[in-house]
Amino acid sequence: MHVTVHPPDQQVATELHAIEHRRQRALVDADLDALDEIFDDTLVYTHAHGLTHTKTQLLEFTAARRPYLGITRGELHMRLVSEVAVVTGPLTNLLRTPDGGERTLAGLATQILYHHDRGGWRFISFQMTPFSEQK
Repeated sequence: MHVTVHPPDQQVATELHAIEHRRQRALVDADLDALDEIFDDTLVYTHAHGLTHTKTQLLEFTAARRPYLGITRGELHMRLVSEVAVVTGPLTNLLRTPDGGERTLAGLATQILYHHDRGGWRFISFQMTPFSEQK
């Protein structure tokens, strides 16, 4: 079998941008129903500080802490391998701290999604690597 890696066509790129925007909005709004729909049951979600959540853990964490106050993305680089999309690009999170304050965390995020057989894209992996000072 020959597999190719290629950029998405305009329709798929639009779908991937839309699902990413939906992820952002759902995390900020703590919309657990939307998150349940767009995250696959096998999700592995690795936060910038290394904490890794399953889908269930991430939903519980989001409901309890409501940590996301705002999320912005830079230009996204998208690649497709069959029905799998790999999306990378800069990410800035405005976060609520446990003591009620706020902090900003910026880095590079890598997301892996697949096209669900019932239609639409589902996230199966997310990892953010924070930017650090270059020495």
